[in-house]
Formats: sequence, C-alpha cells, structure tokens
Amino acid sequence: MLIRHRKSSDVASREITPESVYLNRRNFLSVASGAAIALTAGERSARAAGLPASGAAFANVKPGYAKLGEDDAVTPHESATTYNNYYEFAQGKDQPAKLAHTFKPLPWKVAVDGLCAKPGTLELDAFLQPHDLEERIYRLRCVEGWSMVIPWVGISLAEVVRRFEPLGSAKYLRLETVHRPEELPGQRGDMLIWPYVEGLRLDEATNPLAILAVGMYGKVLPGQSGAPIRLVVPWKYGFKSVKSIVRLSFTEEAPHNTWAIKRPDEYGFYANVNPLVDHPRHTQATERRIGDGGKFFGLIEERRPTLMLNGYEEEVAHLYSDLDLRKNF
Repeated sequence: MLIRHRKSSDVASREITPESVYLNRRNFLSVASGAAIALTAGERSARAAGLPASGAAFANVKPGYAKLGEDDAVTPHESATTYNNYYEFAQGKDQPAKLAHTFKPLPWKVAVDGLCAKPGTLELDAFLQPHDLEERIYRLRCVEGWSMVIPWVGISLAEVVRRFEPLGSAKYLRLETVHRPEELPGQRGDMLIWPYVEGLRLDEATNPLAILAVGMYGKVLPGQSGAPIRLVVPWKYGFKSVKSIVRLSFTEEAPHNTWAIKRPDEYGFYANVNPLVDHPRHTQATERRIGDGGKFFGLIEERRPTLMLNGYEEEVAHLYSDLDLRKNF
C-alpha cells in the first residue's frame, strides 16, 4: 500500500473547489477544447502555441499538488488579476489591469542560450510542446507584506532546464523579460533598468516546485499577470517570479538581478520569504491576504503570521542548509 504522508503545506480538502464544481469545470474544458470556433489572427497564434484564446479555458491540464495550509483559500480571480505589481505598465496596483490592452503577447519567442548544449530561439508553441501542462495551487507572498493564493497552469522548470542540457560549468539560470516601451508605458521611465532581469541557482531552478506558468484560474494568463509565460517560485517573494519571459541563459556567475541593482540594501539575490528578516520599509513577520472579505484595496484585512519560506520549508529548506538566511537575504 502506498501511503502519502501529509505535509504542513498541503491543501486542506475543505478549501478546494467542491468536487461537483470541479468536475463540471473539467467537463466544460473537454467540451470547449473540441468546439469549432471562428478564430481571429491573434486567436490562431494562441492555438498554435498550445494556448487557448484570450480569456478562454485550458484543456488537458494535469492536476498537480496544491501547496496550501489549513487556513488558506484561493484568492478571488478579480482580486488576483486587478491588484498587481508590474512596473513595466505602471506603479499603481490597479494600473496594470487597465493598461494591459496595450500589450501584445502573441506571437512570442523564447531564446535559450549561454552554457548549455542545446541553445536556440523557439516559437512559444515549440518551447511548450514537449511538456505537460499542470495545475498548481500556490501561495504568493509580496515583499510589501501582502499575499494571495493562486491556481497556476504551467510546465516544470526543472524539465525545461534538463531539456537544454546545461554544461557542468553552469551554476545559475538568468531570466530576462520583454522590453517593449511602445507597448509597456512604464518602461519609458527610469524607475528600473530595463529589461527586468532575475536569476536562480540551478538547484533552485530544478526544484520540483518551480514552474513556468502560462495560465491562472484555468485560463490563459492576462497581460497584467505576465502573459504569455512567467516564472513562479512560491517560496520566494513575488518580485523573483519574473513576467513575460523572452530569454533563459545558463551562466557561471550569479546574474545581477534588477531590484538588487536598484536597491541592494533592500533586495537580495535569494529573496526567500523569511519572517525573521524585515525589509527596511515592510515587516515580514506578518502579511495581509488580498481578497479576504472583499476589501483587497484597503489595509483592513486581518494580518496573519508569515510562514518561513512561505510554507514550503519541507520542500526547499535543504537548498539553503549551508547559508545564513539572515545574511543571504
């Protein structure tokens, strides 16, 4: 008999969508995937990339692990898609959703280069095609002290890394995002150095929790949430999970990530969620869950304790057994 030991980060069954609703959703996906639809040029690009048309649902998504706790519930879709940090659009939380119509996420290419045996530049469909889409329900914690719980649709980053065969000298994965000031008004200013760059150690990138997401809530990613493909590393603060990725590079040296260049005393390379290390302007000991009570634009949500490594300590703490996470922030 196979016995799966429950982890503290596993989802409480009562917090998941009721089975009848879930099965109805699966039936809908099955029907939708077989329906004949008149496609616009943009929708044809989406279909070619293995993605549904904008706003449509995915089909053939494998259920994945839900990494939640007893008092977690999925953030309302409206809250998660209208309260965003995406400075490529604007600095206001509600502005990315209002401006996302200016951004054209398809067609799209992803370049893979650096210290690997199989570099190349691929159309999005070719990049995604070898990998299974999987649904993962993860916590998201922002360094500003707010959090969400989001059901993502994506592919395993570990499988992507292995596919391009990093060389023995490769120690890091550098991720670069799109730079299109004509479509992303925030990039016309100098708040940050564009394009936005982040990085992971290869052992972080190949941890089973790390994914490249192409959807959320069973639908294609909206522009304000990182369309068409973004990183999700749930044990790190949200700014590590870069959006609208155009390049993956294998490197020997740690990449100079954008926020660490901007404010090195506030944003480190690792950016692991740690309630013991406060940001100079934001406490990390507690957090407010966006969408609780429907008051997601206010500051009146009840605060809750922040979990070490965002509740994924059992899955990722071994990656940092030789580090002082107070100094390596």
